[in-house]
Amino acid sequence: MTQSFFSTFILLILVTDPFGNVPLFAAALRDTPIERRNRIVIRECTIAFVLLLVFMFFGKHFLEALHLSPIALRIGGAVILLMIAIRMIFPHPDGVLGKSEGGEPFIVPLAIPALAGPSALATVLLLSATSFTETMVHVAALAAVGIVWLAVFLSAEKLQQKLGPQVMTAFERLMGLILTAMAVEMLLGGIREFVRTL
Repeated sequence: MTQSFFSTFILLILVTDPFGNVPLFAAALRDTPIERRNRIVIRECTIAFVLLLVFMFFGKHFLEALHLSPIALRIGGAVILLMIAIRMIFPHPDGVLGKSEGGEPFIVPLAIPALAGPSALATVLLLSATSFTETMVHVAALAAVGIVWLAVFLSAEKLQQKLGPQVMTAFERLMGLILTAMAVEMLLGGIREFVRTL
C-alpha cells in the first residue's frame, strides 16, 4: 500500500509539475495586490484539487455524457498551453493572461490547465480503482500533491524577491520556451492518437 501511495504521488507530481509552473503563477499574479496573492493561490490549488478528485471518480462518465474523447481534451489543452507559452516568450501589453476583471486570474490558466491539465486529468482517469483501499490510497496521494502545490506556490513570492525581476523575467521566458515544447509535444501526441483511431 505504501508503494502504491508513493508511486501515485510521484506520478501526479510529475504530471502537474508544480515547480515548472512557478513562472506561470508568478506572471499571472504579477499585477495582483500582494495581500491577495496567497488567497488566490489557495483558491486555485483548491479548485484544481477538487476537479482532479471529481475526475478520479466521475471522469469517464462525464466524457461519455458530453461525447468527448480524451484525445479532444488533450489537443484542446495543448492549444491553450501553446497560446500562454507564446505570451510568456513574447510579452504582450495585456500580460500573459490578457485583461481580466479585477486583474485576477480565475480558474484559467492556473487551476486549469496549469495544474489540472489534460495530462493530469488523463492520469487520474487511469487511477480508477476497484477496491475501497486503493481508492483511499489514490485520494491520499492527491491530497499530498495538493500540499506540495501550496508549499511551492506560497513561497514563490519570496523566491521572486530573492532572484530579482531580471532573473525572473529571463526564467519566465526560458520556461515559456520549455512550455512551448511541452505544448507542441502534447498536441502532436493528441494528433498521433487521433490518427490511430481513423
